[in-house]
Amino acid sequence: MPSTLSPAEAWQRLVDGNERFVQGIAEHPGQDAARRAAVGYDQQPFAVMFGCSDSRVAAEIIFDQGIGDMFVVRTAGHVLDTTVIGSIEYGLAILSAPLVVILGHDHCGAVLAAMDALRTGAMPSGFVRAVVDRVIPSVVRTDGLSPEEVTSDPELFGKEHIRHTVHMLHDYSALLARRVAEGKAAVVGAEYDLVEGRVRVVDAVGDIDY
Repeated sequence: MPSTLSPAEAWQRLVDGNERFVQGIAEHPGQDAARRAAVGYDQQPFAVMFGCSDSRVAAEIIFDQGIGDMFVVRTAGHVLDTTVIGSIEYGLAILSAPLVVILGHDHCGAVLAAMDALRTGAMPSGFVRAVVDRVIPSVVRTDGLSPEEVTSDPELFGKEHIRHTVHMLHDYSALLARRVAEGKAAVVGAEYDLVEGRVRVVDAVGDIDY
């Protein structure tokens, strides 16, 4: 059966798990042989997690969740493309997850690379350039800031990139927008603190009661 949690309940479950992780009392639920067998032929995740590929941001660990709890999609810099949106829509339409989380983090290398490209005009080589190309619009979209300010505050623009990703996904995915309008789903943009371990909300579309 698909998840019966509301978007707010799903988010609270993640908040509770992250608090256990931060406090060093993680329960590691649903990670044993019994859980593996129970979900061997079916999955019923309660959240779709779209995060950065950074090796320090492993969603199941930092939210203290188990096998089958989250449908996870990751790209460097959590940059969107059509296959990512399709994967997220799979989690919504086929798996009936009520929550989508865009998970960024502080000191993001993709954000730093985008800011460096704007400052110096030098772009990375190879397909890494495709990642930076998709982060740059998030960095330059903030109104009222000078070019110097745009390229000098990675923490500000890390959050702006998360916010931009939330709204881009909501605008691009008609399925997601419809689910949000019906109260059946919500999108949360959150930032993970690499040292502290805590996840904080940056933006949200839909009701998560925070």
